Amino acid sequence: MLAAGMAKRYGGPKPLAPVGLHGEALVDVAASDAMAAGFGEIVVVLGPHSGPAIAYHLARSWPPSVPVSVAEQTVPLGTAHAALCARRAVGDRPFALVNADDVYGTAALAELCAHLRAGEDHANVLYRLEHTVLTDDPVTRAACTVTPDGWLAAMVERKHVHRDGDGGFVADDGKEPAALAPDTLVSVNLWGIQPALWPVLVAAVTAVHPAVGPDGTVTGDLAGDEEVLLPEVVGAMVEGRAPDGSAPQRVRALRTDGRCIGVTHAEDLAVARTELALMVGTGERAERLWSGPG
Repeated sequence: MLAAGMAKRYGGPKPLAPVGLHGEALVDVAASDAMAAGFGEIVVVLGPHSGPAIAYHLARSWPPSVPVSVAEQTVPLGTAHAALCARRAVGDRPFALVNADDVYGTAALAELCAHLRAGEDHANVLYRLEHTVLTDDPVTRAACTVTPDGWLAAMVERKHVHRDGDGGFVADDGKEPAALAPDTLVSVNLWGIQPALWPVLVAAVTAVHPAVGPDGTVTGDLAGDEEVLLPEVVGAMVEGRAPDGSAPQRVRALRTDGRCIGVTHAEDLAVARTELALMVGTGERAERLWSGPG
């Protein structure tokens, strides 16, 4: 669970945003869903600024029965680097990589868990764009192209994505097409990763930051603070441009009709609370956390 972001647009540690009916934090809801979906251990990647507060929250709020460990991303060098920072804890096991401030839904997580247990390919759970945007404020989404037989073919990071007022969406990032349909398939960082991806991530990060070790440790002086983003690394890999020069690795596109509820801006919090409350009221979610089969 990636929880080391600076959250400049939100103005505080987003994983601690209280969204549950009883004030539960985003990270609580996300972790509870993961355990209910069948995952057995949680590694939370923390940053130096908000990390102590989040670690304190986990120790005080999560049940003792939840196996959890923390890893530190000492410098914010992007999501590919954040994944490397968890490598010591994850080892050579397949794992899901998720944002700690997004609620993906137990159904999507369960499908991803089943895929990891059954196969040797990576996976990315894709949502309809309209199911990932809460308010009119701009967000970043990775627009995806999928082959007819269900494999990820391309990923393009689209920034400043917002509603256009006519039921569609616009990305004010200078890329074409600027207009995005509501059913555009997008990635919101819900990944299933096999150990074969580690060399690709290491090559991508060290190409930009030679002072970073294979486990994310910064071993020398950094030349800059450029972020290496996981969607860009995977997008290049599936297109045959893997940073380590290796052959492309396949990524299964798992489509879901569910919603991804996250908080990007402070204004999103009230909407996220309402969305989760409605899901509890209609029976889509349990009122209390940690009540799933785990």
